[in-house]
Amino acid sequence: MARTRLYRNGVLEAEDFPPEDISDHLRDDALTVWIDLGDPTEADLALVSSELGLHELAIEDAMHLRQRPKVDRYDTHSYVTAYSVELDQDTCLVTTAELGMFVTDRVVVTVRAGDAFDIGAVVRRWDELSHLAKSGVGFLVHGLLDYVVDTHFAAVQSLDDLIEDLEDTVFDENASAPEAQRRALALRKSLVTLRRVVLPMREVVNTLLRREDRIVDQAMTPYFQDVYDHVLRASEWTESLRDLVTTIRETQLNIQGNRLNLIMKKVTGWAAIIAVPTAITGFYGQNVPYPGDGEVWGFWMSTALILLVGGALYALFKHRDWL
Repeated sequence: MARTRLYRNGVLEAEDFPPEDISDHLRDDALTVWIDLGDPTEADLALVSSELGLHELAIEDAMHLRQRPKVDRYDTHSYVTAYSVELDQDTCLVTTAELGMFVTDRVVVTVRAGDAFDIGAVVRRWDELSHLAKSGVGFLVHGLLDYVVDTHFAAVQSLDDLIEDLEDTVFDENASAPEAQRRALALRKSLVTLRRVVLPMREVVNTLLRREDRIVDQAMTPYFQDVYDHVLRASEWTESLRDLVTTIRETQLNIQGNRLNLIMKKVTGWAAIIAVPTAITGFYGQNVPYPGDGEVWGFWMSTALILLVGGALYALFKHRDWL
């Protein structure tokens, strides 16, 4: 079921009226209309298209979601795509929810798949800033983009906290190496996903801010500039965190390599020490006469030689930090 709102001169006048009444309401220049279509059918979009004269390419984008964040401008309207995001603290993975917007001079139509995009949070934001509703579609578009960018910022902030926790485990001897690697890879994957939806938002907001589009009036310009500032901060923060996770991952691999080298060094040192008694006992095992052959003192001499040479090698390797 479509959700609708109607503002007259900045005052909310009607809600949840049938979308078929759009053309009747548009006869009054003082009205601004919002229509929300969740999981729209071709018939729903055809109805809105016939009422507003939407371009067929924009309708095609709305039918086939998973577009990149963008603004497509047509003669009578614009089509905007944006994504809200949500971070799962347990898995460290980011999920996205796509939102499409048809924006005319007095109508905003939002298109979304399912309930992943929290349109209720946007409506509450509009109600909190109702004093700006006189700005018409600029007010509606701002509320939508402000909510989207706030989800980006919240996700980046949470990822920053998770990465700080991951940093603390890098040099922790008691930390589980596989678990740390899994979290590092999950965080990197989330940052890649977040980067795909955050970076293009700079161009989206910048395009809407241009005066020739007539979407943003003088009253809404500071609010859109504030959204643009948040977009820049979120994108720069995402890039820095992405580099940081890469550094953490490289550090983990370097630590693993150093630990492996240390183990191999110790194993090699003990192998060299064990080789001494092996060589001496092997030498005394020859079937030829040797000093002390058949004598008790020969046994004690070989034992003393093993202990002496082995101890000397152990002291030498320990001194050079090979053991």
